[in-house]
Amino acid sequence: MRKEWIRLSIVLSLQGCMAVGKTTAVKYVQEHAPYVNISYELNTNVIEQIRLRKLKKDIFEDYIEIQKIWIAKEIERYKKAKQFSCSIMDFGAEEIEFYTLNYPKTIGTDWNVEEELQQLRDCLPDRILFLDANEPVLRKRKENDATRSRTFFDHHLQYLLPLKRDWFIGRKNVDVLNVDHLSKKQVGQRVKDWVDHCIESAP
Repeated sequence: MRKEWIRLSIVLSLQGCMAVGKTTAVKYVQEHAPYVNISYELNTNVIEQIRLRKLKKDIFEDYIEIQKIWIAKEIERYKKAKQFSCSIMDFGAEEIEFYTLNYPKTIGTDWNVEEELQQLRDCLPDRILFLDANEPVLRKRKENDATRSRTFFDHHLQYLLPLKRDWFIGRKNVDVLNVDHLSKKQVGQRVKDWVDHCIESAP
């Protein structure tokens, strides 16, 4: 794949459960496909803002403020990604849309959050690759990654992942890669192949 083959600006995104291997795959693409811009999910500033404002996501008014912060960050991130011929995101705006709508369901509430999502939906990726794996694989990978605490992992696995599979899998712009029996290198290569195919198939 050569950079000059890219004909227009496209934004791609990796999806899946925590610990499925998205960041590792993106790093592989960064190393082996220099013609692709990498947009990592860097959340330190957002988390710090939420901490300083003492916002709590189980309180409706606070949750709205929290999601506004995430949405503003994601819009800015998308604008930067569109400056390149091809960008791939470790989670993109689709994650914020999904989470904003579905997290309240996992704590037994029915909050109306649609109004906050209008601008965000202009920043959704062109195509999404959903990395899927079964629960034992996800737990093993989580346990083998000492670099992250993943305190939200169990809630995500039990409540959000089933909703996420229903939300994404089957959509026209979503492809699925099961990684249960793939090494980190194999996942990285398959993701790179997917990126190259998306570039070649772009109109």
